[in-house]
Amino acid sequence: MVYKVVGISFDHMHMGDLLRMVDAHPNAEITALYDPDRAKMQGAADTFNVPKDALFTDFDACMAAGPFDLAILCCATADHASMTERLAPHGVHIHVEKPFADSADNARRMIAAMAGTGKIMSINWPLAWVQSHLTAKRLIEEGAIGELREVHFYDGNRGPLFHLADKVEVSPEEVEAQKPDSWWYKAASGGGSLLDYMGYGATLGTWYMDGEAPLEVTCSVDDTPGIEVDQHAIAVVRYARGLSKMETRWGTFTDPWTENPQPTCGFVFVGSDGTISSPDYAQAVTVQTRARPEKHEIPVDPLPEERGDAIAYILDLIDKGAAPAGPFDPALCLTAQRIVDTAAASAAQKRTLELLP
Repeated sequence: MVYKVVGISFDHMHMGDLLRMVDAHPNAEITALYDPDRAKMQGAADTFNVPKDALFTDFDACMAAGPFDLAILCCATADHASMTERLAPHGVHIHVEKPFADSADNARRMIAAMAGTGKIMSINWPLAWVQSHLTAKRLIEEGAIGELREVHFYDGNRGPLFHLADKVEVSPEEVEAQKPDSWWYKAASGGGSLLDYMGYGATLGTWYMDGEAPLEVTCSVDDTPGIEVDQHAIAVVRYARGLSKMETRWGTFTDPWTENPQPTCGFVFVGSDGTISSPDYAQAVTVQTRARPEKHEIPVDPLPEERGDAIAYILDLIDKGAAPAGPFDPALCLTAQRIVDTAAASAAQKRTLELLP
């Protein structure tokens, strides 16, 4: 079977990356693309030889050209819920580019829209494909560092406008020119580093914590004159077992996929009997244990074939009739969204808050 895939919205630059995965998959094809702005689709159409009659600026016309098996959703975060509600009646599986939503209430709308359709909705967190972070998860599950007590997350990049699909570079001058009109820098659209990146730490952190929800969150964000959203956010997250930290930054010295900056982007885990450092895109994780307290490296595990990338993963689930698990599971992602919501509210109110429902 060849799965027919439709790309919905090019607000998020990761659409190009996901379409490349579709193009490379032997059992998938790019059947149609939709965006209200035709110009946004043209680069992908040229790259992947999508014919003109498969490019749509009208959503209803696009869906009428189906049926499609899978929709890749890359609209602005604030539009995730409404677009999922529009897609769900069309009987498609949906792969949502991170973050899950702009609020837990809207995440619940997305879950409700898909309930009873018999179709999968998965959330794509690109860090969940990083081999070092998967290797760390395996070691934690095997008890290498005892009971996990702390998750420390620091991550980000130079800023969301510095790169296009496939990490194509954009000049600093172009970035500054785009900021006033970019949804990334508009609060109403779900912009800001907290919503963009803290979801990574909250979602993978919840996965590492086996789904456990924290008790309370304390968060502070920066305030840059002329910029209505945050570009730096730090949250202290209190669990029954201890304190964790989640920090996000637009404005790192370098991008972690080219040269991991300082502070190092990635995770550090502290357990009752050891620690693990898992930098983004590293070829090894660094471990300490009580039995071997000197820091030593463990090479990363290769990705399994059925989980080689985001598209391979969801198509494998569809083949097997299985539900997404771990950081791709909307139920787990909802717990993480509650952490992000609480962090945003804490920063706004400048006080510690119990985890919001």
